[in-house]
Amino acid sequence: MAYYNSEPPYTHGTQAKVGVLLANLGTPDAPTAKALRPYLQQFLMDRRVVEIPRFIWCWILHFIILVIRPRKSAEKYASVWTDAGSPLMVYAKAQKQLFEDHLAKQVASPFAVELGMSYGNPSMKSAIASLKAQQCDRILVFPLFPQYAASSTAAVFDAVWRVLLKTRNVPAVRTIKHYHDHPLYIQALAAQVRAHWDTHGQPEKLVMSFHGVPKFHLMKGDNYHCECHKTGRLLAEALGLEKQQYVVAFQSRFGRQEWLKPYLAETLAELGAQKLSRIDVFCPGFSSDCLETLEEIAMEGKHLFQEAGGGDYHYIPALNDHPQWISAMTAIALEHCQGWLSQDWDAHTAQVQAAASAAHAKALGAAQ
Repeated sequence: MAYYNSEPPYTHGTQAKVGVLLANLGTPDAPTAKALRPYLQQFLMDRRVVEIPRFIWCWILHFIILVIRPRKSAEKYASVWTDAGSPLMVYAKAQKQLFEDHLAKQVASPFAVELGMSYGNPSMKSAIASLKAQQCDRILVFPLFPQYAASSTAAVFDAVWRVLLKTRNVPAVRTIKHYHDHPLYIQALAAQVRAHWDTHGQPEKLVMSFHGVPKFHLMKGDNYHCECHKTGRLLAEALGLEKQQYVVAFQSRFGRQEWLKPYLAETLAELGAQKLSRIDVFCPGFSSDCLETLEEIAMEGKHLFQEAGGGDYHYIPALNDHPQWISAMTAIALEHCQGWLSQDWDAHTAQVQAAASAAHAKALGAAQ
């Protein structure tokens, strides 16, 4: 078996394109234990996600977690699954199409856009193969994680590099590390919150919840914690909130070790105990709603708050397909594609140059 992946067919004179790889975490193919098991195995075996020594972790994963968790997780996925599939995938596909349409209005030069997931389908391998088949010789890797974290953004880069390690004709690659403080991203967040408040009124407190990571990530140099707090501060400023009107917290703690604090579950219980009449919870770190936001935050979070004595509880949807988010995505991509994409590109000139290139290649003996 060949070590390198096969290259797509190539004809001299073919117009090269710029590829944009929109990358996200991933989702199982179906809300079933059968579909969850391979997805969870791939996810939880990533050293970026779990840094427990392999010989210990493999035993825990295969003999405990993968025996118990797939069924429980499947039940949770079933509670948020839509007729069109996983919410994350539904929104990711919508983002891809809207982003592609918006980008086409901004540039004239040829490009292609694909979705790639760190875990599950569509895989990074299939996404990169599709871009190469469309003659993309330059690829921008665009993780849909605004705040950099080794367990999310870097995991995307790892998945890309693993594919490129087995690629003979490696394209030029640029990566977007983060955009947690990009003005257009902050404006899109603020617009999403304001839209909810225009309809439902303003709460006593806004809770900004980010996905949690173990505290030792921060202590060893991962600045995810700092970027989350900066996003929270900038969003609060954009909304005109005073310090006492919002709080930043971290969700999805797993295991017994200390994670970033304050924990969302404890924060919700404390706010409920204060008998607040209403709080809103928003997850600025999620570009798309998914199991974590729709089940853990919208459902479990509401129960925790109200069980402790709180009043109304509103979950504000993620950015999803909000027009200002699509505009922000386009602007961020263009900033990182300077010199690659252009409004000045001329199709006729490019065609003439391609034909000349093909003629020169054939004169030198090229078959195609």
